[in-house]
Amino acid sequence: MIKHLTHDMIDKKRWDDCIAKSFNGSVYAWSWYLDIVHPKWEALIENDYERVMPLTGKTKLGISYLFQPFFVQQLGIFSQSLLSQNDVESFIHAINRKYKVVKYRLNEYNKVCDEWQFVEKHRNVELDLIYDYQYLYSNYSKNTKRNLAKAESAGLTLNRNVVAADVVQLFRNNRGHEVKHWNDREYARLLDLIETAVYHECCFLIGANNIDGQLIAGAVFMCSHDRIIFLFSGNDDNHKDKHALTFLLDSTIREFSETQYIFDFEGSDNEGLARFYKGFGGKEVFYPEIKLNNFKGIFKFACRIMGKG
Repeated sequence: MIKHLTHDMIDKKRWDDCIAKSFNGSVYAWSWYLDIVHPKWEALIENDYERVMPLTGKTKLGISYLFQPFFVQQLGIFSQSLLSQNDVESFIHAINRKYKVVKYRLNEYNKVCDEWQFVEKHRNVELDLIYDYQYLYSNYSKNTKRNLAKAESAGLTLNRNVVAADVVQLFRNNRGHEVKHWNDREYARLLDLIETAVYHECCFLIGANNIDGQLIAGAVFMCSHDRIIFLFSGNDDNHKDKHALTFLLDSTIREFSETQYIFDFEGSDNEGLARFYKGFGGKEVFYPEIKLNNFKGIFKFACRIMGKG
């Protein structure tokens, strides 16, 4: 039986125990992560926390809607046992009882019917780090190898003492103008998220210094459930020719080679970024987004094709 729980009804100890035991658990689903990216999140719970689904919804102008918060690529259903398409349908149907508008990303292990017209697929790029570094490097593209050689020729050094505020400031100074929907509150939320994740030993940061010791790039990685997620980066546009980000990604791949980790580039639907990530030998995987709008009759259509209307 699937139950809807408001935030104050959720037993976070049992929630986190479920996430820890889930075959598709993710850093995005820890209760402390959700508390930061979407305070007062709610949930769908099956039976005794055997399967759970975080709900990051709001009500505005009397309309309830479910959406994807910043700094979270995938949510959806997390389960201690394998999920069938029917299991996923049951949770989607439960969502529709509460929200008028839905724009919510499931995770790659939540299988849905390809024929559903309210499902949109998104691309991610992943790299299995079980192989030794030489093998991984041999699968880099010629362009990635060339850019890595330029970074090494520039005399870049790895900075393991970089702090979150410096990486965020690099981003704001160079790309902040491109993301106008991020305000001071969102940047503060990001800093809180990074610092809390470091406390929970689920995050590490590295930076690249130029030959003069100046920080010219930094990267933030989340680490949980045998997965390293490239969450965020800042890069000084005045030093683009040094390819510092390529240097940082390669350094992380080298460090964690021959381990059980999956390197998750966290994107992208953008062709240029996807090409850059695949240049490290990454493979495409896809995950679904549910888009429903009761005001356009899509909800009735969805229920009908699932046989639950």
